[in-house]
Parts: sequence; structure tokens; C-alpha cells
Amino acid sequence: MIDLYYWPTPNGHKVTIFLEETGLEYKIVPVNIRKGEQFAPEFLKFSPNNRMPAIIDHDGPGGKPLALFESGAILLYLAEKTGKFMPSEMRARYNVVQWLMFQMAGVGPMFGQRGHFLRAAPEKIPYAIERYTNESRRLLNVIENRLAQSPYLAGDYSIADMATYPWVVGTRREPEELDSRPNFKRWLDAIGERPAVKRGVAVMADLPPEPLDDAARSILYGTKQFDRR
Repeated sequence: MIDLYYWPTPNGHKVTIFLEETGLEYKIVPVNIRKGEQFAPEFLKFSPNNRMPAIIDHDGPGGKPLALFESGAILLYLAEKTGKFMPSEMRARYNVVQWLMFQMAGVGPMFGQRGHFLRAAPEKIPYAIERYTNESRRLLNVIENRLAQSPYLAGDYSIADMATYPWVVGTRREPEELDSRPNFKRWLDAIGERPAVKRGVAVMADLPPEPLDDAARSILYGTKQFDRR
């Protein structure tokens, strides 16, 4: 059994998608990031960066529990544990790893900052919006060019696709970004139609919306200091 400490965000969806694709048994442990539950001392014991997702695999290596934080590390571990969605041959394996790192270091941070400055920042800062919008578009162009050569980011469907899809699927709301990127659109459609992906992104998707008040904003975006002892 895997305990998944989770909230329905792109990083959370990465892991639920993998778990649904492989059929691993898991239990959701909600971490309400709008209420600051990621700062709870009990959570920080195994997720010291106060971010979800995190997992505790009760059947870890040697049959002993293993706790992991960081979504990329979790995907790598689960892929190795199951032998699925990442090849064992070194050249092919590191092709997957490099595209996973592309998401972790580029797509996630840049799309996240764009979304923050467009929709959540208390002040509209044109320079920040332009900077992160331009960088997000550049990354979409990288994806488009790659998908012109390959059906998926690393050849076959892999953890690299599972990691990237939740961060870029919102581009569907911007058809002008899809019109010039037919390979990207084809990839979005193909992944979005996978039954396991549909199940993965549906986990806790029925939560009622919560207003982003000043307290929630301070928790999410770091304008309030927390006692992390």
C-alpha cells in the first residue's frame, strides 16, 4: 500500500496518473495547501520542503517502508519499482530522465510563475507576465519540435509525459497556442484520452472551490512566515 499525500494540482496529478496507469494500490491522504497543512510538523518529517506530493510506500525496498518527497523522485522510484514507463536500457532510460528533468526544471516552474502572475498575484506586473508567458511559449515550442520527431517526449509513453501533461493541459483554454502547434495538440489529445489519465486527474476534482482570500494567498505564495521548527 502507498500513502499518497496529495492535493489536486499538476504536481499531484503526476503521481495519481502513474498510480492509475499501473494499478498500484494507494490511499489518498489530503494535504490542503490552502490551509497550510503542508507546514504541519508531521508532514515535514518526510517532506522537508513543505510541498506535496509525498509518498510513504509501506512495501518499500527490502519490505520496509520508504518515504519520498518531490514528484520527479517519486515518479523515478515508482517506475523502477514497477518496471513500467521507463526502460531499463541505459540510453533509452536517460532519454526519459532528460525529458523528466526538462519538466521539473523548466515547464513546471515557468508555467507556475506565469499562472501566478496572471491570476493570483495581488498586483499585475506586466514585465513578469510577459517574461513568464514568453518563456512558457518557448517551452511549448521545444515540446512541439520534439513531438514532430516522436509520438511522445521520450519515444514511448513514459513518466516524462505523465509529468509534463498536467502542467500544459491548461493550454486547451488558449486555442491560439494550439493552432500553430499541431504535434503538441495531437499529444495532448492522445494522453487526455487515456482512461488512467482521466482517472488520475479526477482524484479529488469534485472539491468545492475555495475563495483565495489574503490568508490563503499568504500560505500559497510565501508572503507569511511560518514556524518550521
